[in-house]
Amino acid sequence: MFDNLLADLLQKNETKALLVVSDGIGGTTVNGRTELEAAKTPNLDALARRSSLGLHRPVGYGLTPGSGPGHLSLFGYDPIKNQIGRGILEALGCGMAVKRGDLAVRGNFATMQNGLITDRRAGRIPTEKCAELVAKIRAKVADIDGIEFDIKAAKDYRFAVVFHEPSLKDAVEDADPQQTGLPPRPAVAKNPDSRRSAEVINRFIGAVNEALADEPLANTCLVRGAANSPDILTFEEKYGMSAQGIAVYPMYKGLARLVGMQVPEGLTTLDEEIAWLKRTYNDFDFHFLHFKYTDSAGEDGDFDRKVAMIEAFDAAVPEFVALEPDVLVITGDHATPSSMKLHSWHPVPVLLAGRYAFEDDAKRFTEREAANFGILGQLPAQELMMLVLANCGRLAKFGA
Repeated sequence: MFDNLLADLLQKNETKALLVVSDGIGGTTVNGRTELEAAKTPNLDALARRSSLGLHRPVGYGLTPGSGPGHLSLFGYDPIKNQIGRGILEALGCGMAVKRGDLAVRGNFATMQNGLITDRRAGRIPTEKCAELVAKIRAKVADIDGIEFDIKAAKDYRFAVVFHEPSLKDAVEDADPQQTGLPPRPAVAKNPDSRRSAEVINRFIGAVNEALADEPLANTCLVRGAANSPDILTFEEKYGMSAQGIAVYPMYKGLARLVGMQVPEGLTTLDEEIAWLKRTYNDFDFHFLHFKYTDSAGEDGDFDRKVAMIEAFDAAVPEFVALEPDVLVITGDHATPSSMKLHSWHPVPVLLAGRYAFEDDAKRFTEREAANFGILGQLPAQELMMLVLANCGRLAKFGA
């Protein structure tokens, strides 16, 4: 909404902002209370009492967001205009170089016997075996019909491929039968412009079958999520702030890389993420840090474990406060109610702390307190970055 204004209003200074995302932290009532209301969160609540609270909607009323749209909205990008395919996210999450116009896909190694898929995950081979298979393919397959490609192991049986050919379009159906006992399903173009893409993906699968013919389990692959790299402004181009994204899981690292954030590798715990944040705090203007496990517990339908994960997250809040960022935002990318075991459309609580933040009457960091007493009201997540910029003093006055 404000993209056309930003170039004229942005102003540089030395302020720093920290966005901490507790994935899926929002919920809905179970026996009259949400997971946030059931949790003991003394640190979040103390911070809430000197902050501005509100509720954000990641995409729009009634729309349930995936993690991609949820995070793009928090970064201030229109998730409808900038729809990101899973192939791109998988590739970026693996640390692969993706240029504008490239075609990326994600894949599973799988088992085929007598022409039928008998295991879509190849016995859930470990990441180390996946890396061996990827090296084997690299050694035996130089290109696909003259098109250069990169392939990289992800986690467990998953991998990502990037085809470096701007003429390849991403309107391709998944080459995956989705269940065992069926023959492989070829990639099929959804329109004439993508016929070449489907051909290349099918030839890639054929090349993998030849390269892995002697493997007992992982002797074929299933390919999904074909996606072109979007033409999108980097975070620094958009906001004039150098930025880094700190995450454990590939998808969230991929989302950060998508908008040009620097992303560290090798972090496996929240403690390691916080240690990295402290070590590099002075190197960037903007920091995004992701915590996954509130979402995992919600998707498992485990109310008590989600409460425990919220409490574990709360224990880390003093570490964020101690850095004294000019603006500290704590929120989620979407709600994941344990009663639903899914992402949902429910609004997500958001807390904004800073020197100029309005201290409203909210006493706890919960959905109900944010709704009843939050000065921010209900706002589109996409507009949250405008408040970050304003509270950082990075927006000049608009108009005379």
